[in-house]
Amino acid sequence: MKDSYGRNINYLRISLTDRCNLRCIYCMPKEGIVKRPYGDLLRFEDILKIIKAAATLGINKIRYTGGEPLIMKDIEYLIRETASIKGITDVAITTNGILLCDMADKLKEAGLKRVNISLDTLKADKYKFITRCGNLDAVLKSIDKCLSIGLTPVKINTVLLKGFNDTEIMDFVEFTKNLPVDIRFIELMPIGEGKKLYENDNLSSEVVLKQIEDNFDVISQPTSKSSTVSLYKVRGYKGNIGFISPMSCKFCKDCNRLRLTSIGDLKPCLHSDKVINLKHCLNDEKLLLEELKRGILGKPEEHNMSSKHKSESKKMMYQIGG
Repeated sequence: MKDSYGRNINYLRISLTDRCNLRCIYCMPKEGIVKRPYGDLLRFEDILKIIKAAATLGINKIRYTGGEPLIMKDIEYLIRETASIKGITDVAITTNGILLCDMADKLKEAGLKRVNISLDTLKADKYKFITRCGNLDAVLKSIDKCLSIGLTPVKINTVLLKGFNDTEIMDFVEFTKNLPVDIRFIELMPIGEGKKLYENDNLSSEVVLKQIEDNFDVISQPTSKSSTVSLYKVRGYKGNIGFISPMSCKFCKDCNRLRLTSIGDLKPCLHSDKVINLKHCLNDEKLLLEELKRGILGKPEEHNMSSKHKSESKKMMYQIGG
């Protein structure tokens, strides 16, 4: 289904939980979060109802996020049921990778097509610092596991932070030399905990790309029209380097996605404060379709962060989903 600006909306990102087994400094408070009552959250059955309705409107890509989606019990069941829904052709997850190695085989068997793994540093001490509790080795093992079983492409999400990982840019590029992975540098966004860091720690994609071009023979790679990434490759390397630049070069004109939070809020735009809660219509298929259509047609033309450097969203990033 097309929105009011002619964009084909075919992608739904679904947060399964706002809980996480890490406490990344730009995402979560150090002390963690207050657990929501179980009744506040969408059940797997509710999520599947929403996906089935969305699929009739042209949604064919589903990505599960969190918090951390792999802490959810029986997520293999959810992925299997999602992959079986008529019209759904792509099921993916975004994960921190800590639990992925031991689960990868079952997830692929269930129908998972692709994984995005968050990784902001290649140094063990810095990884523990930025996540406040994480183990880098667990993530690296998960990357190797996914590559070994063909759960590809493996995309690695790296949030750019001045003074933290800007000295590792070339190390990340070298990571693509012998491994067929996509390193995707992401500009820090002033949303949630990221607001506290943005003024001093934000780093533009343009600056980082210039550094890479000064040190490597870089060639541009093609991407789909709706892709949020600008893709490059070092000549002769197996992997790719990408840039997701919501601040310096927003991609709203080709945005094809909706977001669904773990409490049932449909967000047509990540940075808008406008939501449609779907919990009230889960048992009314006609009304559910009408609300989904309203969300698609109500999708704003663009976000305003490039001018105000402030998200209108009242929610933290872990509540919305990465």
